[in-house]
Amino acid sequence: MKTNFLLSYFLFCSIVGPSQTTSTGHPPVKIGVLPSGKYNAITDVEGVLVGQKTLIKADSIRTGVTVVLPHSGNLFQQKVPAAIYTGNGFGKLAGITQVKELGNMESPVILTNTLSVATAINAGITYTLSQKENAGIASVNIIAGETNDGYLNDIRGRHVTEEDVLDAIKNAKSGKVVQGNVGAGTGTVCFGFKGGIGTSSRVLPMALGGYTVGVLVQTNFGGVLEIAGVPVGKELKKHYLSDRLNDPVDGSCMIIVATDAPLDARNLERLAKRAFMGLAKTGGIAGNGSGDYVIAFSSPKGVRVVYSPAEKLYTTATVHNDDMSPLFMAAIEATEEAVINSLFAAQTMKGHKGHTAEAIPKDKVIAILKKYNRYQP
Repeated sequence: MKTNFLLSYFLFCSIVGPSQTTSTGHPPVKIGVLPSGKYNAITDVEGVLVGQKTLIKADSIRTGVTVVLPHSGNLFQQKVPAAIYTGNGFGKLAGITQVKELGNMESPVILTNTLSVATAINAGITYTLSQKENAGIASVNIIAGETNDGYLNDIRGRHVTEEDVLDAIKNAKSGKVVQGNVGAGTGTVCFGFKGGIGTSSRVLPMALGGYTVGVLVQTNFGGVLEIAGVPVGKELKKHYLSDRLNDPVDGSCMIIVATDAPLDARNLERLAKRAFMGLAKTGGIAGNGSGDYVIAFSSPKGVRVVYSPAEKLYTTATVHNDDMSPLFMAAIEATEEAVINSLFAAQTMKGHKGHTAEAIPKDKVIAILKKYNRYQP
């Protein structure tokens, strides 16, 4: 498998608005030691789909929706084992208690902005009720999370509609995932720079099960940025508690972890905790006003939590505790790179009230990586 490199630049013609700029640059840097999957994305986990809807309108609407589906079937009828870990709970994650109670998930994971969570829930309900196999159901638990994009987006306008969410679900697909200023990451800010959607994956060797761990993040938080162990934020003199006390640390990060390893809810929660360690490796500190959640699910082919089981006992093979450590490392590495990818894929954006979030200065980052002998041309 090819060595996994971080690509700093992606050209997203479909989301470039009049207030955005594009830039060039290609500073590759190695994150961790494990190889990535084909797409270096959460969709490297077989069956996982990602859909996005980006809203860039006039001078103040900078928001959107990102959805992750564990599989393409009926999620209510064919639930997946799941767990949620709260790093810091200053956020609005709907559906958390039922997942914690039952250890499974029965809806897509929907990410959007803070004041559009209710809309996301309604759209998720509409999606579930519309499936013919669900004609008789009277309850469904929708997983909907958020970060606050109010710096660049007119968040009080609540511009995300149910149709936007349903479009994202309808258009969900496997393969390459667009990153940066897209979907739920359209208006976000990370470490004082333009944040966004980021994704990455890691694949274990066959001797360790050959499992894949994929991560998708919505980054909107602060701290002291590190890239592959290099103190980039400190070198740029742009970080939390710098001399100017700039770049507020409060914000949020939503982290979705998918794996094809057959795990139960208990070990999925353990996996989610390690993903949070990946966030810490980037310099995030989960500040007081930050809503940081990890949603982890297992979607191995053929392993489902059936809504109306024919058997009285639930039986399935799961990974032993002693075999979890490689998966832990995969989750840490994939989360760390997903956060960094969200920064390098994002472009400068101007939005609500004339606020501007600058893209990370790639040339300066290259120079810093060279200084620490970490640049890999």
